[in-house]
Amino acid sequence: MSEKYDNCDRKRRSFLKYSGLLGLGTVAASLLPTEHAEALLFNKNEYKVTKTRLAMGTFVAMTAIHPSRDQAEEAFGRAFDEITRLSRLFNRHDTSSPLAELNRAGRLSDVPGELRDVVVQSLTFHHQTRGGFDVTVAPLVDLYQACAAAGREPNESEISRVLRVTGGEGVRVDGHSLTFARQGMGITLDGIAKGYIVDRASAALRRHGIDNHLINAGGDIRTSGHAARGKKWSVAIQDPQKRKAYPDIINMESGAIATSGNYEVYYDREKLFHHIVNGRSGHSPRLSASVSVLAPTVIEADALSTAVFVLEPRDGIDFINHRPGCDCLIVGRQGDIHSSAGWIG
Repeated sequence: MSEKYDNCDRKRRSFLKYSGLLGLGTVAASLLPTEHAEALLFNKNEYKVTKTRLAMGTFVAMTAIHPSRDQAEEAFGRAFDEITRLSRLFNRHDTSSPLAELNRAGRLSDVPGELRDVVVQSLTFHHQTRGGFDVTVAPLVDLYQACAAAGREPNESEISRVLRVTGGEGVRVDGHSLTFARQGMGITLDGIAKGYIVDRASAALRRHGIDNHLINAGGDIRTSGHAARGKKWSVAIQDPQKRKAYPDIINMESGAIATSGNYEVYYDREKLFHHIVNGRSGHSPRLSASVSVLAPTVIEADALSTAVFVLEPRDGIDFINHRPGCDCLIVGRQGDIHSSAGWIG
C-alpha cells in the first residue's frame, strides 16, 4: 500500500501541472473566485480552455481542447446554463422546486421530464443494488443533521421510527405523476442528481462542437475524447486523509468516475457519523473511507459509488465485478486499498 502511495506521490506534481490544477489544491474554497477562466495555446491549432464556476454547492471545472477559444467559451456558457436550470429542479431545500413540492405533499402531478427520469433511474439502481442505493433516506439524513446540530448521535428509537418511512418500494411512478405510499416519506437526489447534471452538461458541450473535454464537479468527472496533444485525461483519486499522495491516478478517454467518501460531510471527529446512510440499517457505513467507481456515465458512477460504500467492501466489489463497463477502487478506513478485477490504475 505504502509503495503505491509513494509512486502516486511522484506522479502528483506532473499530474497537477498537466491538468492545470497546480496550486489550487491547497487554496481554501473561500479564497477562490466564484468564476475563473484561462486559455493556453499548445500549438498553432489547439487551445486548452478552462472555466471554473461555483455551482451545485461545489466548484465545477470544465476543460476543453479545441482550435477555437471563442467556440469553447461559448459552449461552456451553454453547459453552465444547463447546470443552473437542472440544479433548480433537483434541490430539495429550495421550497419552490418540484422536488420540494413532492416531499411536502407526498404527490406531484405534471412532473418535469428530467425529474421523472432521475427518479426512475434512482429506483432502478435501488433495485439493482438491493437497496444499497436509496433516495428515500431523506428523513434519515434530516435526522442525522438535526442530531448533529444538537451535538449528539441519533438513538435507536429515533432511527427505527424513521426507517418506517424509507424504502424505494414506497415511491410510485404513474405516467407523469409521482406518489409516496406512506406519509412522512421524502427523497433526496444528492447521491445521483449531480451525476445526471454533469452528463447533461457534457452532452451540451458536444452539441456545440466541443468533443474533447473534461468536466469535474467536485469529484464527479466526465471525460470525452482526448486531452492536449492527443493524450488521455489524467484523473487523480482523492486521498480521504487528504495527504499529498493519491491512492491512484488513472488515464481516461471517454467515460466517467465518481467518488463517495466519509470525508465529505461528517459530524464527528472519527468520521463514523456522516452523510452516507444505509437505508436498511439507518446507520452510516463504517468500513470504507472512500469509494470511486468508473462507469460509462456519471449518473451511474455517482449512484454506484454510494451503493458500494453502503454495501461495504467485499459485497461492493463482488457487485461491481458482475456489472459490465464498471470498476471500483475502495480506500478503507485504515488506508487499505481494494479494487475490482478490471480497475485500470
